[in-house]
Amino acid sequence: MAREVEQLLRVVFHARHKTGRVDLEALEMAVRSAMHRAGATALGELLQFPAPAAEQRSLPCGCGHQAHYRELRGKPVLTAVGTVNVSRPYYLCPYCHAGQFPADVELDIENTEFSPGVRRMQALVGQEAPFDHGREQIQVLAGLEVSTKSVERTAEAIGEDMAQMQRQEIRRAIQLDLPIVIGDPVPFLYVQMDGTGVPVVKKETEGRKGKIDGQPAHTREAKLGCVFTQTSWDEAGYPIRDPDSTTYVGAIETSEEFGKRLYVEAYKRGWSRAAHKVVIGDGAEWIWNLTEPYFPGAVQIVDLYHARQHLWDLARRLYPNDAIGQNAWIKLHQKRLLDKGKIEKLVVALRSIQSTNLELIEKIRTEADYFERNTERMRYPKFRRLHLFVGSGVIEAGCKTVIGSRLKQSGMFWTVRGANAILALRCCHLNGRMEDYWETRRAA
Repeated sequence: MAREVEQLLRVVFHARHKTGRVDLEALEMAVRSAMHRAGATALGELLQFPAPAAEQRSLPCGCGHQAHYRELRGKPVLTAVGTVNVSRPYYLCPYCHAGQFPADVELDIENTEFSPGVRRMQALVGQEAPFDHGREQIQVLAGLEVSTKSVERTAEAIGEDMAQMQRQEIRRAIQLDLPIVIGDPVPFLYVQMDGTGVPVVKKETEGRKGKIDGQPAHTREAKLGCVFTQTSWDEAGYPIRDPDSTTYVGAIETSEEFGKRLYVEAYKRGWSRAAHKVVIGDGAEWIWNLTEPYFPGAVQIVDLYHARQHLWDLARRLYPNDAIGQNAWIKLHQKRLLDKGKIEKLVVALRSIQSTNLELIEKIRTEADYFERNTERMRYPKFRRLHLFVGSGVIEAGCKTVIGSRLKQSGMFWTVRGANAILALRCCHLNGRMEDYWETRRAA
């Protein structure tokens, strides 16, 4: 290694003598390349496993018989310092003809040509950006050549492994077998949830109706949940979210499955120790159908801004192309009734509206039912006196940053399996639990 670097520096200083300048970028990349080659050579020497001793030449096989040592076999593996050849013992079962490489399991390179370090790189870039962009990042930042497809396959495989761990946690939760989480009391713990469409390949929408009558669906709803805490409020009494306290879970799955997933996350975050438990969402029925079984006793709040939007939609129907009429109607129904939590009066006012337009009458009825159904979830003055959030901005932002920025870019179409794998990987990263995952793999 020292000789390589010395020769490189001689070439550099010779060029400087001739041209009067040094290309620092070329120099540092060349030094990195030389260091990688030296590191790969050293690492390759460490990964030459000896043949087993005579008394260790048989291993149990999954078929119930014994697999016997046959020979040492080599395998090229791309590591963080370049490609190395791993030489390790090979065992073969004479009954079922299944081969084994125990060293591959020990090194966590079973059925892969990438080291754990390189797979971690691929997972990190794969959850953040399109797979080809990730390939470019690895090439520029780490000096390693990988294919776009390998970034995709590796990121999705690791994401699926994370998703499998989450499913095991959910099964333990159903069996009341989650570990007891010990810690300080949590003053305010919030759960928010929402859904957003993810573009999927055609086979994933077969038999599903689209948003427009007669048109097939082009997306599947990914549900996203978040959990965060609050310990204080400002001088005006408005709540302040604890910095970096938000964690996420998400998947394309049924409401029932998602409810269990979000419950496990809330439990890990201290739901049982929370003094004030709050669930915030829009008016979607699936959200409130999950709240009672999974978050009993929580204060339920319909996002104020969604509620206001319902009134604005109705105002535009009642006073089309009449901004003055719309504002006057909103001033009465939003500022004097909705914002003050007088929902019963608001419902009466809506039901008293007369019209000969059948479509408008149906719209009024629908909105009146919406407010009546959510009356107790719209006591905004009461919630503010308790210093609670009344908006779902955290989860709405999460839908954009967690899901939209990665899964909804132009030209993207996902399988449900692939989207869920990347979602699991992305949530794990954003939750700051990537190191925990790799520690679990090393301990397995």
